[in-house]
Amino acid sequence: MSARRFTILAAILLSFLASTSFTAIARPKLIVAIIIDQFRYDYLTRFRSDYHGGLNQLITRGADFTNAFYTQVPTVTAVGHSIFMSGAMPAVSGIIGNSWYERAEAKIVTSVCDWEAVNVGAPSPEKGPKCTDSDPASPRRLLVSTIGDELRNAREDSKVIGVSIKARGAILPSGHRAAAAYWFDDASGNFITSSFYTNQLPSWASLFNNRKLPAKYIDQKWPGFPNWNFHGTTKAPYERLPASPWGNELIEQFAEQAITGEKLGQRGPTDLLTISFSSNDYIGHAVGPDAPEVRDMAIRTDQQLGKLFAAIDKQVGLQNVVIVLSADHGVAPLPAVDKERKMPGGYVPTNPETVVRDVLTKRFGPADWLIPAEETSLYLNRHAIEAFKTSTGNRVTEKEVYDNARDALLSAPELHVARVYTRDQLDSGLSGDFIARAEMNGYYPPRSGDIFVVIEPNYLPGTHGTSHFSPYNYDRHVPVLFMGPGVKPGRYDEQIEVNDIAPTLAAILDIETPSGSSGRVLTEILAH
Repeated sequence: MSARRFTILAAILLSFLASTSFTAIARPKLIVAIIIDQFRYDYLTRFRSDYHGGLNQLITRGADFTNAFYTQVPTVTAVGHSIFMSGAMPAVSGIIGNSWYERAEAKIVTSVCDWEAVNVGAPSPEKGPKCTDSDPASPRRLLVSTIGDELRNAREDSKVIGVSIKARGAILPSGHRAAAAYWFDDASGNFITSSFYTNQLPSWASLFNNRKLPAKYIDQKWPGFPNWNFHGTTKAPYERLPASPWGNELIEQFAEQAITGEKLGQRGPTDLLTISFSSNDYIGHAVGPDAPEVRDMAIRTDQQLGKLFAAIDKQVGLQNVVIVLSADHGVAPLPAVDKERKMPGGYVPTNPETVVRDVLTKRFGPADWLIPAEETSLYLNRHAIEAFKTSTGNRVTEKEVYDNARDALLSAPELHVARVYTRDQLDSGLSGDFIARAEMNGYYPPRSGDIFVVIEPNYLPGTHGTSHFSPYNYDRHVPVLFMGPGVKPGRYDEQIEVNDIAPTLAAILDIETPSGSSGRVLTEILAH
């Protein structure tokens, strides 16, 4: 063989190998990360025969992890959504709840409220004494990076878009470097964003808002459930619309419009679309996981996902798309249902804050011992305690406060308190079972409270409906499903954490793992 001929053959062979190698490691054109707000894993199994759309596709064509759990408390929307695409525990991400008392600002804040920004697409409300879900929002309180952030760090021309009814559902999964996150404004009926991202809605989003779909949906009856009323107040005419089947309809249609308007997955670089379906949560809180409305919503979600996947297939090709689906938390059964089943459970109408405040006043004297906060931890009012010491000469110690509070909480049978942890314990580091580990995973000292109350299983604060926040399996067991190129379909029964989603996507995309991720790469589903 002549040297010239050998050189030509070698060049052809190298070209072929390079082409083959490129095909093997080709990146997906689009990542679609879907999180359903309040969707227990058993909704996949209990309603399985009714699924013929998107959930059916994910189960039959994708990788189904049957034992995926959250391993922190509280199990609430903001925390779940922050973990989904960051892989970071609240102890690292700083997202310790839907809201908390921010000591640096001396006020209750939400996980995404940001008064340095303004709403875009609707007026900003007047600034109040505490942040609300109507206030301008951004990801500034999220301390870590997300998959979207790392994707854009690797390639500037990638686009990241977040969509949800709730601001936190749109913002926290999409991250800091998103082109925009969009959420529903219940006063105007528009999808809006904030000036953190842009000063003007893109034309495709304005055109969607101009269709006035909420005004059409608000008068529609829910087939089979005629007693649900979706009319809001004069100030917020659409505030009840999210608690309807039409809330998720709006999300699905807006997501389709975002794919078209932003040409996601159609421009060359890999793009990311995060979608949070919120209506399941609003309805689940009202009626509980065993109600027919929840089953109907699950079936409708399957159908909406099928419609979304068909639209993606038409525009991008599903063979070019990796889809991952999970949920931000589960939910507890209604106490009435537990009673019928002869299971423990019930409501706890007494507020633990009241019990602690009363015992400290009785033991030491009148003072503003606690700062009124929200969710499941109590905040000591240290300024008031120091003032109390000075004015009375009573040198009460922090240990005495903790000891009296703990004894009062554990000795009040109406509270059904299983455990009490205090800041000094968490600062020293807890060891023990999954509940102790969950408390540590949820503790971020600058933002977390001082006294942490764990209620017995199936007991709920309040007097009606149901909720989620606990370390128990009904609140932390959720679906994790992957589908797309490079993913081995099948049923995977080993226990994993939701934190594993982000590093697995990072491996698929060959990008840096998000900065606070504590999960592992799910190598068992990756086809190399």
